[in-house]
Amino acid sequence: MINVMVVEDEEQIRNILKKMIEKNDGCQVVSECGTFATAISDFVKLRPEVVFMDIDLGGENGLECAKAMTEVDPKVKIVFATAHSEFMANAFEIYAFDYLVKPFDMERINKTLDRIKALTDKTDKAVANENSCEKLIIRGKEEINLVDVNDIIMIERNDGMTRMVTEEEVFLTSQSLTSFEEKLDPNKFIRCHKSYIIRVDAIKKLEVYGRWTYIVRLRDTDETALMTLDKYDEIKQRYRG
Repeated sequence: MINVMVVEDEEQIRNILKKMIEKNDGCQVVSECGTFATAISDFVKLRPEVVFMDIDLGGENGLECAKAMTEVDPKVKIVFATAHSEFMANAFEIYAFDYLVKPFDMERINKTLDRIKALTDKTDKAVANENSCEKLIIRGKEEINLVDVNDIIMIERNDGMTRMVTEEEVFLTSQSLTSFEEKLDPNKFIRCHKSYIIRVDAIKKLEVYGRWTYIVRLRDTDETALMTLDKYDEIKQRYRG
């Protein structure tokens, strides 16, 4: 799912843009802003992959707002959506992904979003292939084990130790959870909580545990993990439809 922010000072146009963007499968608008300050605040908090930005934000400069965003996250894709075609050259100086001139056309917006999705898919696959491993080395106190990634059900960090759970065995190591996360395919594993990584297809059931957390029941083990609300939302997006 591609997360999109709309920065536009006119509410009616924000609503139109949101509807047009969310008609494209795989895109959702996570923030709608009308001012420079609100846009920067939401961008830092939500880190959307794409921002549709007006040039004129009620007297504030959308070009400067976009520039500030690219300094926070150079990978963000800025799509200027504006009535001011004369600023196109300036927009591309700050590496704008595209420049749309009002009135907006649904076909044109779809082409832009489809290009972004295609680039994102290629990047995700390249990163996953580059970083993921078929086996992981687990260094214990007295032995070193080579564990097949496909056998891993859950990895837990607790009291300064990491437990790797497979169907047949549990391995203990001082290696950090992050060091394993970097080697695992993000399409198959999820850091569902600060203390847990789980294999996505091992999830059997989720149970409410407090206001912001779920207990995860896993297949092929009696072990359980915790999942935060935002990671639950991520899982829902993966399996939507």
